[in-house]
Amino acid sequence: MSQPEIFIDIYNHVMPRPYLEKVQQLSKDAGMVKRMTNLRLLWDIEARVAMLDEKFPQVQQVLSLCVPSPEMLAGAEQSPELARIANDGMAQMCRQWPHKFPTFTASLPMNNIPAALEEMDRAIGELGARGVQVLTNVNGRALDHADYLPVFERIANHHRLPVWMHPLRPASKADYVDEEKSKYEIWQVLGWPFESSVAMSRMVFSGLFDKVPDLKLITHHCGGMLPYFGGRAETLWAQIGSRSADGAEADVLKNLKKKPIDYFKMFYGDTVLGGSTGALKCGLDFFGPEHVVFASDCPFDPEEGPMFIREGIRSVREAGLSAADMRKVCCGNAFSLLRLVDGASVAVGEPAP
Repeated sequence: MSQPEIFIDIYNHVMPRPYLEKVQQLSKDAGMVKRMTNLRLLWDIEARVAMLDEKFPQVQQVLSLCVPSPEMLAGAEQSPELARIANDGMAQMCRQWPHKFPTFTASLPMNNIPAALEEMDRAIGELGARGVQVLTNVNGRALDHADYLPVFERIANHHRLPVWMHPLRPASKADYVDEEKSKYEIWQVLGWPFESSVAMSRMVFSGLFDKVPDLKLITHHCGGMLPYFGGRAETLWAQIGSRSADGAEADVLKNLKKKPIDYFKMFYGDTVLGGSTGALKCGLDFFGPEHVVFASDCPFDPEEGPMFIREGIRSVREAGLSAADMRKVCCGNAFSLLRLVDGASVAVGEPAP
């Protein structure tokens, strides 16, 4: 089977040095600061490019900011400036190394929605971003809150570009009520896919896709729990309200235009599954090859850079895809979602066509 000429790594992470300095100054999470500071390929972009050129000449990366996001670091007055610093830094990386970084997804100050809309327009219109990134919650607040609807409406209806949704669950969120914090990094390894699944569910049942039918939303880690628990989700949510004392939630299904499972399949899932071919097959079966995009989560792997790219490519090649579906997953779906010219890097700084 012929292989695609290019892999578009649609979900990986960077931290521009000026933004890292702000994280070091403002973050109260010492563990996070330690992790970000010590992870060289996160902020040493020259080293990142050298690694990619040497090991993965066929890979181009669409850059996104890693956690913490602007609203996690500062209040509504300061967070817009942090978002500008992050987006300016990523745009500069794309201008300097266009053969490796064709574009980026903009970070937004989600605790200041007027500023978030302004920064979205600036990052896309002036810097050449091809979408926006949000976390699965805004400082603990659900994304299906009415305050955030303008963000989804603007990106889908005006810019016609996708949303990247990154999971977030802090270590301070204990696994059990009688404990002060999560143990054994359960909060991240298992907690983040759970948070993605919760956010997806809230979007579905709040009717977000009926309100914004053109919304394209990319989930990290291939939709979290949903592909594996798709059958459970479909059959039990078909009975929603039957387990509630007052039965009020039974009206939810009446207000949706489709079955819940059909909305879940409207999301896109990336291939960030630690290189597990079996898990990827599950995701492909659930979303279909048209709604799966290649991604690596670089540089958050035990080798701090190359491992997740290498193992991600291997898992896609072992998934039994046809040549046509292989191309969709590795680059075709990304070209379509980001409205990039097939096989060519976008000129960062120009608005989307």
